[in-house]
Amino acid sequence: MGDRPFELPEFYLPWPARRNPYRESARDHSRAWAHEMGMVAADPDNHETAVWDEAAYESADYALLCAYTHPDATDEKLKLVTDWYVWVFYFDDHFLEHYKRTGDLTGAREYLTGLAEFMPAGPATEIPGGKNPVEWGLADLWRRTAGTMSADWLTRFSESTRNLLEDCLWELANITEGRVPNPIDYVEMRRKVGGAPWSADLVELAIGAEVPAAIAASRPLRVLKDTFADGVHLRNDIFSYQRETEQEGEVNNGVLVLETFFGCDPQRAADLTSELVTSRLEQFETTALTEVPPLCDEYALSPAERASVFGYVKGLQDWQAGGHEWHLRSSRYMNDRGGGAPVLGGPSGLGTGIATPTVPRPGPGWRRRARQHSHTLFAPVGHLTLPELPMPFPVRMNPHLEPARARVVAWARAMGMLDPVPGVWDERRLRVFDLAHCAAMIHADADPEQLDLTAGWLTWGTYGDDYFPVMFGSRRDIAAAKLCNDRLPAFMPLDGEPVQAPLNPLERGLADLWRRTVAPMTQAARARFRHSVEDMTGSWLWELANQAQHRIPDPVDYIEMRRKTFGSDMTMSLARLRHLDELPPALARTRTVLALENAAQDYACFTNDLFSYQKEIEFEGEVHNLVLVAENFLGTDRWTARDVVADLMAARLRQFERIVAEDLPRLSDEFGLDGAGRAALTRHADGLKDWMSGILEWHRRCARYTEAELRRSRELVAGTDIPPAARSWRVGPCGLGTAAARPPRLSSVDDYSLSPATAGDHR
Repeated sequence: MGDRPFELPEFYLPWPARRNPYRESARDHSRAWAHEMGMVAADPDNHETAVWDEAAYESADYALLCAYTHPDATDEKLKLVTDWYVWVFYFDDHFLEHYKRTGDLTGAREYLTGLAEFMPAGPATEIPGGKNPVEWGLADLWRRTAGTMSADWLTRFSESTRNLLEDCLWELANITEGRVPNPIDYVEMRRKVGGAPWSADLVELAIGAEVPAAIAASRPLRVLKDTFADGVHLRNDIFSYQRETEQEGEVNNGVLVLETFFGCDPQRAADLTSELVTSRLEQFETTALTEVPPLCDEYALSPAERASVFGYVKGLQDWQAGGHEWHLRSSRYMNDRGGGAPVLGGPSGLGTGIATPTVPRPGPGWRRRARQHSHTLFAPVGHLTLPELPMPFPVRMNPHLEPARARVVAWARAMGMLDPVPGVWDERRLRVFDLAHCAAMIHADADPEQLDLTAGWLTWGTYGDDYFPVMFGSRRDIAAAKLCNDRLPAFMPLDGEPVQAPLNPLERGLADLWRRTVAPMTQAARARFRHSVEDMTGSWLWELANQAQHRIPDPVDYIEMRRKTFGSDMTMSLARLRHLDELPPALARTRTVLALENAAQDYACFTNDLFSYQKEIEFEGEVHNLVLVAENFLGTDRWTARDVVADLMAARLRQFERIVAEDLPRLSDEFGLDGAGRAALTRHADGLKDWMSGILEWHRRCARYTEAELRRSRELVAGTDIPPAARSWRVGPCGLGTAAARPPRLSSVDDYSLSPATAGDHR
């Protein structure tokens, strides 16, 4: 390799690296195992099936990697884990040599699909013999591992391994087409192909304790795994940038992705990548400290189960620290072979501490955390003029719009949404929102009854999004908010069972909509739609938690949670409520369909963030807006951040169009879809087009986000129309030391519910 493309940035290293005392034992064992599996060629001029020669294998020092990343593993566990890492690195190099360099997409697909046979669900299932070192190694490792772990863990680990293997096709497609992915698609896909979720599963194997199955799929555990994965992968991208771009022709590298998206030089891109690593690790810390302990309480985990959970958290921390240390030493990467340069110069060694400056430059973690928590709420940002936003899909309008407008207002009044208590909305504000107009565009082919349902769901979701900050936000009463959210699933019965009496407009509206919506739906469609509603309402708690911590979200966590806070999955489903199971489940879960939906969701969510910037930042004291998140993360002004958001929208739209034009036909061929199946897939894509174009048009026409409407609403709130519970959230000072300036609040119980008598008036 030639001169370095950049200097290694300053890394956030919150945890110390430690080394396992059984390193040499694992090294000897795995060296012999790699030779036995045929991974290392004895003759460097005659590799046959092997990809590595002795020098390549020894210089990488995978035993050192595992000794650093699993410092507390027993001798036998460390040997097994090290063999897994030898195998995964061999697979990576084998796939590069045989498929990435040759561009053999068809052969790669067949090869990767066949590897699933070597990972049977049951430990007693027969495993095929194998034809090459990858298959021989996987068969041996699966036999040795399956007998030591539970069926739940084997299922999770098998899925992580399949993702790591099969989604290499995404990398290969990018390489063969010379396409550098956009940042959002890259982070999502890098988790799967990069293998860190797989590494997180191996942490459980190494420590000899499993995460309880009851919480394995919860948000806190998912965020721990995702942030761990992003930290590992993006750190690796920095160290491997030179090798991958100069020797391997790789386009799937986080530094290159940011370099291409921002149009900056490699040094700036590497620094930004390191900033993102810092942000993801701080998200890990926040989740571990604020979300995991309450989760353990909620599920009443036993002391042994809690010890397993916290041992897992510690194991992920050890992996991050040890992985960095190994990157500094391995011959695979651009490094200093033993450690990076200190942040501060000057003398070092025994007795020189007194010569070190007493006020060192703050590290990346301190700088990032200070920015995240120092935002001034209710800053007078003014109107944010918007650039031209591309939209190639025409707007279609439902002919039943006008009567739907009148009916949805009458429905909201009957549900109690316009009552002076709790005072979330009045009729004028609801008419200004004109949510029936949005419904008429995203569900252009609906009959009057269906359009009323779509308008009702949009109204209910928007009301709920406003209800939670009004009722729980100003007092940061997350416990009461959780109680409110925990009651909502009871109003969405899957089998038609009776529901309890609703206590407030939110519950009353949900019960009414659910009853009218699900009658013609299949059981599977009901479950899927309920899950989408629960995702949305649960995300409102996440927003309240960030507000309580006065914390601007991490950019990756924000984008992924924004899809839920916007109710993307729920609102996308409204135009096809009776056909939610039209696509076969296996097809609906493919990377292609999920990527299509995520691209559409991000375009719509970011649209809302652009139009609502002044409303949320200046008038509501919000921290959940991508323009603000980009401002904070990049350390830039709102105009530059606005352009970054617009560029992300354009990138996601281009990805959506490419998937429709290229990937959906290929997916149809792979699944052997008949005419009806292909038509269903096309309708799904066309529905997403209507959804995106309709939401953009609604934002362009709606007065909800105009400065005149915002100021008018604030003048009304400052008067007597809105009760103190709502007024204290919407106006007035906030921040440290200003609590005394706020009006007194109602009690948590009064905040949460109406009296039974009042509730009965709206049944």
